[in-house]
Amino acid sequence: MATEMNLQIRLVSRPHGLPKEENFSWVKQPIPEPAEGQALIRTLYLSVDPYMRGRMNDQKSYVAPYELNEVITGGVIGEVIKSKSPSLIKGDIILGNIGWQKYSLISSEQVRKIDPDIAPISTALGILGMPSLTAYFGLLEIGQPKEGETVVVSGAAGAVGMIVGQIAKIKGCRVVGIAGSDEKNRYLQEELGFDATINYKTTPNMTDAIAHACPKGVDIYFENVGGTISDAVLSHLNYKARIPLCGLISMYNIKDADVGPRIQSQLLINSALMRGFIVGEFADRFEEATTQLAQWLQQGKLKYRENIVEGFENTIQAFLGLFSGENLGKQLVHVADPSV
Repeated sequence: MATEMNLQIRLVSRPHGLPKEENFSWVKQPIPEPAEGQALIRTLYLSVDPYMRGRMNDQKSYVAPYELNEVITGGVIGEVIKSKSPSLIKGDIILGNIGWQKYSLISSEQVRKIDPDIAPISTALGILGMPSLTAYFGLLEIGQPKEGETVVVSGAAGAVGMIVGQIAKIKGCRVVGIAGSDEKNRYLQEELGFDATINYKTTPNMTDAIAHACPKGVDIYFENVGGTISDAVLSHLNYKARIPLCGLISMYNIKDADVGPRIQSQLLINSALMRGFIVGEFADRFEEATTQLAQWLQQGKLKYRENIVEGFENTIQAFLGLFSGENLGKQLVHVADPSV
């Protein structure tokens, strides 16, 4: 009987444009044994996220680039199967920023335990995890929504965008979502309560579509995509509009410098605020936000969707699917089930 091996995904070359299979390698290694203070975890779910594309470039950013020939790291939910750590026992379910591999060695300082009785464990990577924290702080701290204002969300059917829209509705705003399919937009309106939606892939004139969907202008634009969609929205800003700058997914794979309208005049004439942010800057308030998100979830004020790809062998395809808009909600890879 063959001995089970650990399977890893490593970055072996820097992508130019959209990543390809050849930028990655699959490596088999023996399953490691924990040393004193360590635990061995088996990966149950792993997260694929747009920000990972930026880490594949060898350039300065808000987080260090991935090293070549090293295991790619990201959000992982795992189960402790062996432990020499006093604070981790076999069967514990943990969340951490770990590797794209079936088995990992960890220390207790790298992870936090998840209570599987509170909610499905996958939610720790989505509705009760980083995407919702990003939506919470970006909208409430930078957007500062007020009842009756108009909020526009790009990438509205993604893990962050759909939560932004729902929190804006909780705060009494009119919410307009921009997504890339009629199916996604139906979900945003019929299930999540968005007031209007725009399919950017089939809309011939985005500027006119924004004007129609936002007759009173735009007070908050939650920016997830950049590019021509952003140009269209920015031309409809109201006085003292706020723009939380969360992501620019349309630009992550471009090969040449992006050239578009200069936005300074729109910000100036409208006394508007655009502020980029990284969710980690609010780390000391994560518990506050998670508590509030869980309360809204239990009250039925928040709904969520997960797009779960089955099998570790499909991780790269799940990641690439982010850039063609395949996912509705949080994109996850299901690797294994808990033992118990």
